[in-house]
Amino acid sequence: MDKVQIMNAEELDRTFLRFAHQFLESYDDPSRLAIIGMQTRGVYLGKRIVAHIKKEFGIEIDFGVLDVTFYRDDFRTKLKMPEVKVTEIPFDLYDRDVILIDDVLYTGRTVRSAMDALMAYGRPRKIQFCCMVDRGHRELPIAPDFTGLYVPTHSKEEIRVKVEELDGEDAVYLVNVEELEDE
Repeated sequence: MDKVQIMNAEELDRTFLRFAHQFLESYDDPSRLAIIGMQTRGVYLGKRIVAHIKKEFGIEIDFGVLDVTFYRDDFRTKLKMPEVKVTEIPFDLYDRDVILIDDVLYTGRTVRSAMDALMAYGRPRKIQFCCMVDRGHRELPIAPDFTGLYVPTHSKEEIRVKVEELDGEDAVYLVNVEELEDE
């Protein structure tokens, strides 16, 4: 399998810390800020950022979890049964500044779905988007406000973000999926 590590655990942790600083730098009072992790890996990335904010600044930030399965534009066209995960937003979204967190930005369709889902739960004042890796190939006019890394990919390549809680390691890999299909 052709797989190249492009970020290790230490680099990911430095990026979480950078995001923590970037998220707070425009706020005198961050009480309006809320972070929402998108299922699945965005949840773990978001929790790491929230932990850095608490450790570095002593600030508790509201954190939620969002599943966009039923808001996806390809939901009805997939043959298999979708795996629906939990959505848990234990605070009012009205007039909040929300930062959505996901692992990889590709076409932009999942982010669009996430914005639709958020609007079903309330009306935030502002929505921003943060991804660990932007791999290009946008199909919708969506861009991240915060990006860990930009890695232009070919159509036969994928970015795989690994988190300790699910995968047993913290890392980011560039994977040639064409070779995976042959195996």
